[in-house]
Amino acid sequence: MNVVIDSGNTYSKIGWFQEEKLIRYTKGLNFEEMIRTVRSNVPDNIFYSSVNRSVEEFREALGLQVRIYNLSPETPLPIVKNYDTPHTLGADRIAASAGAGFLYPHEDVVVVDMGTCITYDLIDRTGTFQGGLISPGVKMRFEAMHTFTKRLPLVQPEHNPELIGKSTVSSLQSGVMNGILAEMNGIIERYRHKSPSLRVVLCGGDAAFFESSMKQAIFVPELVLIGLNRILTYNVSLQ
Repeated sequence: MNVVIDSGNTYSKIGWFQEEKLIRYTKGLNFEEMIRTVRSNVPDNIFYSSVNRSVEEFREALGLQVRIYNLSPETPLPIVKNYDTPHTLGADRIAASAGAGFLYPHEDVVVVDMGTCITYDLIDRTGTFQGGLISPGVKMRFEAMHTFTKRLPLVQPEHNPELIGKSTVSSLQSGVMNGILAEMNGIIERYRHKSPSLRVVLCGGDAAFFESSMKQAIFVPELVLIGLNRILTYNVSLQ
């Protein structure tokens, strides 16, 4: 069994895989909870991806004799990176693209990952990461309007707000949510000019807000975990 860990600034997600099949996953764990969870069901291999704790710190805290792999600029990948600054490429972008390439081989796929930022990344039918776009995320847009003005309140996102807001709160919600929807549709349409058969995959913490509105997209909430496991199995095969 493989375990893959996607550890963010505050919380972690863990996925358990039997070869390429995702058996279950858990999210919202702090570092200590994540360590206890892994210890409770020791796997054969672990893939660890973190933005704030090193693999050495994780290995020491875990205290188990198990093979641990991590994502770095030198990690062998099952995809090719056609990117001018590969050392700056975020782990989630790499993992989501690897997951899309695994789930939809020999297809052009755009991955829309809706986290702190919204990324639009193209993995082509040859398994090559071609780059993409980075745009402000949902919460970032709400917080920016509140922070950089004197009177606009900080409001929460809402599913499918009316286009024409009848209050300042509903106008802010419409501006952000409908603005992002228009952005996504516009960017995807431009991608389709390059690849008419393009497949669209939606993932990330805020993707659920747009799942019902994006009929052309496939919602794969575990895409990053699937991609991390694909990278893990690829590295195990090289041993």
